[in-house]
Amino acid sequence: MSSWRILCLAALAFFQSSTSAEKRRLSPENLLVITAATEETDGFQRFMRTAREFNYTVKVLGLGEDWKGGDVARTVGGGQKVRWLKKELLKHSDNKDLVVMFVDSYDVIFASGPEELLSKFSRLGHQVVFSAEGFCWPDQRLASKYPEVHSGKRYLNSGGFIGFAADLSAIVQQWKYKDNDDDQLFYTRIFLDKTQRTKFNITLDHRSRIFQNLNGAVDEVVLKFERAKVRARNVAYDTLPVIIHGNGPTKLQLNYLGNYVPTAWTYENGCGICDDDLLFFTDVPDEELPLVYVAVFIEHATPFMEEFLDRLTTLNYPTDRIRLFIHNNVVYHERHIQKFWERYRALFPDALLVGPEEDLKEDKARTMAVEACKKDPECDYYFSIDSDVALTNPDTLRILIEENKSVIAPMLSKHGKLWSNFWGALSPEGYYSRSEDYIEIVQGKRIGLWNVPYITQAYLIKGSMLRSKLSQVSLYVDDGMDPDMVFCRSIRDQGVFMFVSNRDEFGRLVASANFNTSRLHPDMWQIFDNPMDWKEKYVHENYSKIFEDEKSFVEQPCPDVYWFPAFSEKMCDHLVETMEDYGEWSGGSHKDERLAGGYENVPTVDIHMNQIGFEKEWLKFLKEYIAPVTEKLYPGYYPKAQAIMNFVVRYRPDEQPSLRPHHDSSTFTINIALNNKGVDYEGGGCKFLRYDCKVESPRKGWSFMHPGRLTHYHEGLPTTRGTRYIMVSFVDP
Repeated sequence: MSSWRILCLAALAFFQSSTSAEKRRLSPENLLVITAATEETDGFQRFMRTAREFNYTVKVLGLGEDWKGGDVARTVGGGQKVRWLKKELLKHSDNKDLVVMFVDSYDVIFASGPEELLSKFSRLGHQVVFSAEGFCWPDQRLASKYPEVHSGKRYLNSGGFIGFAADLSAIVQQWKYKDNDDDQLFYTRIFLDKTQRTKFNITLDHRSRIFQNLNGAVDEVVLKFERAKVRARNVAYDTLPVIIHGNGPTKLQLNYLGNYVPTAWTYENGCGICDDDLLFFTDVPDEELPLVYVAVFIEHATPFMEEFLDRLTTLNYPTDRIRLFIHNNVVYHERHIQKFWERYRALFPDALLVGPEEDLKEDKARTMAVEACKKDPECDYYFSIDSDVALTNPDTLRILIEENKSVIAPMLSKHGKLWSNFWGALSPEGYYSRSEDYIEIVQGKRIGLWNVPYITQAYLIKGSMLRSKLSQVSLYVDDGMDPDMVFCRSIRDQGVFMFVSNRDEFGRLVASANFNTSRLHPDMWQIFDNPMDWKEKYVHENYSKIFEDEKSFVEQPCPDVYWFPAFSEKMCDHLVETMEDYGEWSGGSHKDERLAGGYENVPTVDIHMNQIGFEKEWLKFLKEYIAPVTEKLYPGYYPKAQAIMNFVVRYRPDEQPSLRPHHDSSTFTINIALNNKGVDYEGGGCKFLRYDCKVESPRKGWSFMHPGRLTHYHEGLPTTRGTRYIMVSFVDP
């Protein structure tokens, strides 16, 4: 036979082989997906959700049965799946047109539909196609027996394969082993048998055209964002896999990809998982709402504690459907708990308060709280919240319950920072690793519900989950590990998904690292670390309206003298109390001029901000809150907001009742009333002599602002009763 004839016959044989799949009727109606699962885990539900999204017909084997296939996450096993498949495929062994795809379910998602799957299967030109990976498991000694490949992964993975029903049935009928024997080894030996590989026309999906195994290939896979959808793309081979398999230690990476592919495949504005299995309580009577165990943990000294506790009472949720538990491990906060309890005990008659005298460690306290929900069959949800959470959205509980997830956290972060209450990924050692989209999620550029490996500080758990899958799990206690790490690892180990939602604004995290409880009112010093909380507590509630409605919230009692809201009542009180607690008031006309730096023309009875260590905080207040008002009211002047003279003045009839006429050593001066005329004192006020204009009824928390040198020569009018306090700052001297 001539060499030309041999070449032609070889080409014909190859063509017949490569087109054997195309000759069959490859239509979605003749495609059956088979999977195995003994229970409906979160991973299984995600798999089925993606199958429904793309209209796959799925047959599930093993639901409700006991798993006898071994611990496949850690060692060999899985033979029980082959036994189930062997029985199922007997039903279809004579169907010449049926294409069957077998995939795992707990760690698999679909990324595209049946049409694309069958098209790619057809183009591969083989009767059976197994997925491929870069590791030879479970017997490394077989690696050398694999056919060489020029491009792509070399070794078989049995987590996904596709073929004609008759061929697959003939393959699995050879199974005669135990349930805990290894399924991948079984398929590997068939593939490595050249006779069987030829008989069944088997190949591997070396370049991830259909199956993408993530183990050893995480860096090869990126998300491809298009206008209407998202796809996982293998950039090493420039392919768009249909099946994504988070095998080995890559289940967390699969969870990350699963945030986009494909449940949010109609991707808009960066939206993550968008399920439609929400619960709604719009018309549910209060008495029928779920019962929630709310557990509060105060494990370290935390600023703005009064506000934190008050927010527990402003949740838009009936208090008779809340069972409150508070663990306070900080002696300093006992005063805040006592005050809260005196005011609100009627709202929470069944509350359990555990104080520092109990010497209960954090992990044991968290265990005590969660066990209470576990043991109560009426406990529908358990909500854990730490003291450094500023939960400003009163609807948080309702929103999280309506999301209908087993474990879910509201997304919270420190104001203006990337520090949040979730991690997007884990390092190989199980600690923080930044995911590709972490910044976008924290900054709200991608909105949705995100499957994440770690949550902390505030989260909601279904009571039914605590009493079932988590019933025998120690959620917080493990020597050598922090309770939050133990909690998240325990949840992950049970195959339960944790979610974080940024679909709504829930609040923020409070920074506690620099909180100094040795001060009388330490919250006053938090303007740098917690600017939003500081503003809510210490800035006048109408301050921002100055810029919206100047005519209503700025007055001009004298020429170029403006009057506007600046401090809250609490700021006024705390500043006065801090000064009196410090107590070292200067002696008026006997004052040490060095303390004033030579700028105080008319000495007063006062205490300066630098004496109480509040100078830099005060200058921050000037820059953030006074400078913008100055620029608005004195157009064309742009203040540096610098000041050396910043002090609280005390006026008393028997001490220093008034102040003689003088100019201030400033470009402009602010003068904030710190207490109430008619209640705390009588008399007082300010007269601007050049304009013969008096301001005699200052309002607590409101600031005068007037030019300093040259024009606004003024005097302090006598205080005739009580004690008057004002805060004075000579700005831009």
